Amino acid sequence: MDKDDFLSMDFKEVVENLVASDNSPNIPEAIDRLFRDIANINRESMAEITDAQIEEMAVNLWNWALTIGGGWHVNEERKIKLHYVACKLLSMCEASFASEQGIQRLIMMNIRIGREWLDVGNFLIADECFQAAVASLEQLYIKLIQRSSPEADLIMEKITVERDHFRVLSYQAESAVAQGDFQRASMCVLQCKDMLMRLPQMTSSLHHLCYNFGVGTQKNNKYEESSFWLSQSYDIGKMDKKSTRPEMLAKVLRLLATNYLDWDNTKYYDKALNAVNLANKEHLNSTGLFLKMKILLKGETSNEELLEAVMEILHLDMPLDFCLNIAKLLMDHERESVGFHFLTIIHERFKSSENTGKVLLLYIDMLLQRKEELLAKEKIEEIILAHQTGRQLTAELMNWLHNILWRKATSSFEVQNYADALQWYYYSLRFYSPDEMDLDFAKLQRNMACCYLNLQQLDKAKEAVAEAERHDPRNVFTQFYIFKIAVIEGNSERALQAIITLENVLTDEESEDNDLVAERGSPTMLLSLAAQFALENGQQIVAEKALEYLAQHSEDQEQVLTAIKCLLRVVLPKIAEMPESEDKKKEMDRLLTCLNRAFVKLSQSFGEEDLSLESRVNEAQWFRKIAWNLAVQCDKDPVIMREFFILSYKMSQFCPSDQVILIARKTCLLMAAAVDLEQGRKASTAFEQTMFLSRALEEIQTCNDIQNFLKQTGTFSNDSCEKLLLLYEFEVRAKLNDPLLESFLESVWELPHLETKTFETIAIIAMEKPAHYPFIALKALKKALLLYKKEESIDVSQYSKCMHNLINLSVPDGASNVELCPLEEVWGYFEDALSHISHTKDYPEMEILWLMVKSWNTGILMFSRSKYVSTEKWCGLALRFLDHLTSFKESYETQMNMLYSQLVEALSNNKGPVFHEHGYWSKSD
Repeated sequence: MDKDDFLSMDFKEVVENLVASDNSPNIPEAIDRLFRDIANINRESMAEITDAQIEEMAVNLWNWALTIGGGWHVNEERKIKLHYVACKLLSMCEASFASEQGIQRLIMMNIRIGREWLDVGNFLIADECFQAAVASLEQLYIKLIQRSSPEADLIMEKITVERDHFRVLSYQAESAVAQGDFQRASMCVLQCKDMLMRLPQMTSSLHHLCYNFGVGTQKNNKYEESSFWLSQSYDIGKMDKKSTRPEMLAKVLRLLATNYLDWDNTKYYDKALNAVNLANKEHLNSTGLFLKMKILLKGETSNEELLEAVMEILHLDMPLDFCLNIAKLLMDHERESVGFHFLTIIHERFKSSENTGKVLLLYIDMLLQRKEELLAKEKIEEIILAHQTGRQLTAELMNWLHNILWRKATSSFEVQNYADALQWYYYSLRFYSPDEMDLDFAKLQRNMACCYLNLQQLDKAKEAVAEAERHDPRNVFTQFYIFKIAVIEGNSERALQAIITLENVLTDEESEDNDLVAERGSPTMLLSLAAQFALENGQQIVAEKALEYLAQHSEDQEQVLTAIKCLLRVVLPKIAEMPESEDKKKEMDRLLTCLNRAFVKLSQSFGEEDLSLESRVNEAQWFRKIAWNLAVQCDKDPVIMREFFILSYKMSQFCPSDQVILIARKTCLLMAAAVDLEQGRKASTAFEQTMFLSRALEEIQTCNDIQNFLKQTGTFSNDSCEKLLLLYEFEVRAKLNDPLLESFLESVWELPHLETKTFETIAIIAMEKPAHYPFIALKALKKALLLYKKEESIDVSQYSKCMHNLINLSVPDGASNVELCPLEEVWGYFEDALSHISHTKDYPEMEILWLMVKSWNTGILMFSRSKYVSTEKWCGLALRFLDHLTSFKESYETQMNMLYSQLVEALSNNKGPVFHEHGYWSKSD
């Protein structure tokens, strides 16, 4: 068997299994496989299967697809695939084309499947099915002609074939329109149109099809195509007025007129006007009349022609709302004279009707637009009089009236005619009764208060704001006007409370008020206005609070940075004069919070509203210097000083890394590390100590990176900062018991230019709790002593202290068994000290005394170990130091000689234990 044979047998097996299976999850996969394979199967590849078997497979698949319910894992598209496969199988059978019934069945199946594919948007397969249906229809038609039948029967059968052909052509037109193939779609529709003489019952169907094509193409701005389809829809509809109502024909024509307007209202003006006139002849209604007026206004129609058109509307007794809409349309197109004349006629005509209020309001609105304010006020007084005598406007009309009055007041306010604005607001106020007070009433009072403030009528403004506060106390604008009045009156406490309340309201929820205020991007703009107003009126504390809140709540990057800069400029001079106190600390904390907020804003990106690179650098430079200066002022509070230095460092990261900035970063980190190190020394718990020291280590390492980079320039090779960093890092690692301490020191010992003071400091740090590294301390002191010896002029005082520490570390007081280095080496230190003492008169006498006592006690220690030769050696050394004492010599000489004699006697008599109890000496003895 070849490949095709295997494919056909496998295909047959899949079909049989599918039809016989229950609701299985594998069904969708099987259907997709059948749909995929059918394209590669033809009759030759299924030669071993009879037509009857193929037909049976097709019928089973078709019927099985029809029986699949909603609980199966099969969607609508897969059902269509099954129908398609069944139809393709059936078309392979010669028997399907042998009889008229077989061909009719294929036609039915292809039309149905094509429609289904059309509905799911698969236009290519839909076209394939429709083409197959057309081919089958042609075959059927030939068979009908070839057989002998009664004339009447033959005519009916031909009509049936033509009706099916009409359906296929209409579906093909739909597919072509969906694919944007206007030429193919129009050809199909024109073929259908030619068939209407024989199929009049299809007129309505084709009429609606063309209308739908016209609507769809117009939505896609394909005006030329839309005009064709709508014109065809109208022409086809006229062919059978019994099935096409005049209303529908008028609707088509109105859409055609609109299409011409949208296409090119100048070029196709006449066509649009003819279409709407024709529509109004078919069926006159308000929509057609309104559209005609729109078209007339698009052209160069004279006022006289427009007046004729509106008078025609009056003669048709159109409803009031329609007439008002026409009047508005005229006004909107700057045909005020015609519109106002029409409105005057409407006013008179509907004067006695229930809708007189609506006419009157529009009349007032138009009067105000025409600047005829006196006449408008007369009409408003009429409404007020009617309102007071019980003929009140509806709630909807009352809202309209308020909007008219407020709009007019707003326009007066915008040109700073506050007195006139108040008049219009006062008209609005007269329509409120005591039981109708609402939020709009509070808004009205605020707007009036704003006008009073601009007119400097403070008492009236206070009354209006008091009313607003009574009805809407939680409104941001109510609090803003309370604040303004308090500032004007110099009531700082009241102004500050208003700012706090305003901030609380902004925090609770966004305000959506439309009050008459300056242009604003968000409610937080009120805080900006409040700060500005407070500063202008000398209320510095209030301004500070407003600026602080503005920086806290605004989402605008530039606004936040500006607010913080302004706040700092206001507060910094005041802080500079404050003595150290809790109040000053609170102010510093507040400024630190603000600067941190500035850093966050500088770190954020806002797309198109983002700061330019240059602006960001300039802002960062300014804040960096401010943070630095504040840090310098906090010398009495190291913790807050550190925070400012770290903030200055962070700000500097937005700046170009030039030499000045790098030095500033290094200094900031060095100061921060110093504070953290001190905090670590004072920490009360091991956890706190580790935290502070680890933080210091990070700062030191970053500082080292900067220092190394700067050293590459050759300018900072002998910078004292390097030695300080070395000591800081050593102390941190020592206190953290860092396992890398030894490797760190290996590089330190090799560093050139280290001074004796550095080594002595390392020694001290090595022995400070919790660190305990005596061998490191000893090595550092040895290096320091070596440096002292190399000096041309030795600082005897510093040398003596170094020697003291080295000897004391080598042979600690009270040591009985353990020394850090051999006594022979220690003896060399004593000899070295004695040599310096012999050659200088400036050696401190207390240090000589200490060396004498230390050497004597070492001798006694040797005696206790039965090392008698060493005992005499060390005690003899002590007498040599005694010879160099001056003021203390007389006090110690007799006693020392006596003790030495006793020692010599003890050595000769071997009375070590007795002498041991009394032989140790201290400087206080």
